[in-house]
Amino acid sequence: MKGISLLGATGSIGTQTLDVIRSNPERFKLQAIAVGKNLDLTRKIIREFQPAIVSVQNKEDKERLKAEFPKNIKFTYGEEGLIEVATCEDTEVLVNAILGSVGLLPTLQAIEAGKTIAIANKETLVTAGHIVMTKAKEHNVTILPVDSEHSAIFQCLNGENEKEIERLIITASGGSFRDKSRDELVNVTVEDALNHPNWSMGAKITIDSATMMNKGLEVIEAHWLFNQPYEKIECLLHRESTIHSMVEFTDGSVIAQLGTPDMRIPIQYALTYPERLPSNSERLDLAKIGSLHFEKMDFERFRCLHFAYEAGKNGGTLPVVLNAANEVAVQAFLTGKISFLEIEDWIEKALTSHQVIANPDLQTILHVDKETRDIVSRYK
Repeated sequence: MKGISLLGATGSIGTQTLDVIRSNPERFKLQAIAVGKNLDLTRKIIREFQPAIVSVQNKEDKERLKAEFPKNIKFTYGEEGLIEVATCEDTEVLVNAILGSVGLLPTLQAIEAGKTIAIANKETLVTAGHIVMTKAKEHNVTILPVDSEHSAIFQCLNGENEKEIERLIITASGGSFRDKSRDELVNVTVEDALNHPNWSMGAKITIDSATMMNKGLEVIEAHWLFNQPYEKIECLLHRESTIHSMVEFTDGSVIAQLGTPDMRIPIQYALTYPERLPSNSERLDLAKIGSLHFEKMDFERFRCLHFAYEAGKNGGTLPVVLNAANEVAVQAFLTGKISFLEIEDWIEKALTSHQVIANPDLQTILHVDKETRDIVSRYK
């Protein structure tokens, strides 16, 4: 039985990871979880899965839960709690499904502890991909992608020669506003933005999908995961979310991975790799779908995607600024402080005013991340 640690257990990817574990009780044991502030769902998870370690966001919630449950469950909190969950002695795999750059330090500690990393936390690779991948290589640790697009590329590359890759083609649904012009985006609401046509995801990721920042972050992730230059990474608008991504090889062959838009499929593959297990997910019916559509990505229409490519190509601390500014701007939009299009304006302002530091170490990354958040949060 494979022991699992799960960061972000109450989020969208986290709850779907629990579905996979629940469906395969003879294969997986949930040993440790980290959650935010959703204590009601946390209580249900504890009662069902009986993890040995539970980390929450703050000390008060830790004490509250500690008083409610048996003493054989260890409760902890904060950054130290995240690291304790990530490095739990009885686990083989860390599923990093936490939101934001807070997932970076636990991932690095888990790598040093020799855990296999199932990564769904984009920010870890976006902000510190050079550090994470180098450390994984040093410790002979496998990084397995959970995002459907990266899982698709990973599967397409199984058994292939990295040197024969011509292009990575990452597909994008287009998000909530794919059929709207920029003029039509001026007065869109939070509710409009959260209405994704294909996927059921958390609020932040859904907004990122609408701005296309989600795809931009995936481009930077793909650069680090698959060791490919940005010139060989292309995005393609694909409305049906049926082809999750493709790889073109030097001989002109293109290998694609298809499936229904169900995150439990790539999550399960990351947990079972290199094996595959049966799943209860809906089967793909191409005849029912009938046709698939593709469009070239427009950088003028989706400015955040352009920002991400430029930040990735320039490197250094620029992707840190990109990610931090985006997180602050998206939260400002979700709370009604700014309009949808102002998300782009805030990110662009942060990027253009930043003095890039090349090849940053961990402390520099953490400093720039905090500094950027402080600066952007004061924007008017």
